[in-house]
Amino acid sequence: MSSLRDRYQLASAEGVARCTLKAGIDCVGKGLHSGQDVRLKLVPAPVGAGVHFVRTDLGGVRIPALFDHVTDTRLCTVVSLGEARVGTIEHLMAALAAAGVDDVTVEVDAPELPIFDGSAAPFLFLIESAGVVPHGGTREFIEVLRPVRVEANGGFAELRSHAPGGYGLDMSLAIEFEAKAIGAQAYTMHLSGEKFARELAAARTFTLAGEVAALQKAGLARGGSLANAVVVDGDKVLNPEGLRFADEFVRHKMLDVVGDLALAGAPVSGRFVGSRTGHMLNNMLVRALFADAANYRFAGVSPLLQLSAA
Repeated sequence: MSSLRDRYQLASAEGVARCTLKAGIDCVGKGLHSGQDVRLKLVPAPVGAGVHFVRTDLGGVRIPALFDHVTDTRLCTVVSLGEARVGTIEHLMAALAAAGVDDVTVEVDAPELPIFDGSAAPFLFLIESAGVVPHGGTREFIEVLRPVRVEANGGFAELRSHAPGGYGLDMSLAIEFEAKAIGAQAYTMHLSGEKFARELAAARTFTLAGEVAALQKAGLARGGSLANAVVVDGDKVLNPEGLRFADEFVRHKMLDVVGDLALAGAPVSGRFVGSRTGHMLNNMLVRALFADAANYRFAGVSPLLQLSAA
């Protein structure tokens, strides 16, 4: 990975300055799986530092927020370094990417981030409260040059190059579940910070009622509740307040894609197309992209390519 990082740190194309937070900000929330309180702090980082997770309870072990540090994708995205790990990072990573934050240190005193309400909206609120400020250097993006596709368990995820004149990240995702309350849903959008905040950030994670007991028996989802996840039982949504969007399920899955693609280390420019994706397929896709240097190139970002643009 160091060679990849060197390539986009050394890029000199004129473009948009990298951004960090204007000030640090911290909070306490509950871990989805442990059910324990988790203290989280977002701290400004130097130009070119990228995103790192720091386990303050383990002597300050620093874990890069990069695709090749992903070690578990079964229920969430987990990054690790040695014995240190941090899970459920996808919602924060999506919010950081949408807000245009390139360099930040994420301090956490537990092996998972807070779940909050199960969406990215609380993380986006924290970032906006701290403020985002340019601090030099050049923001690069990863331009997809040719199709890359991965498949597993009846689903697929693909990155394609833009048609001439295209820019940023176009996304198209379809999901299908047997539960009638979810069924088949599809969503298409051109990603921007404004659209992310308006269309994806508030979409919550979801689960099937029949899976909850099994997860808790396995020592997981101890912090799960109707306050931080949409729970579906057949044709019913068990949350008293109902859904935030009629198609909240596919919107949340797209939110997860944004967070998992952010582990590429720079914004991706191209077209994402997926069906029945999950964290495993998303990570497989980023790994496949970087498996062959002919698949991509690093370049400076023009104003049109900012994720934070409308």
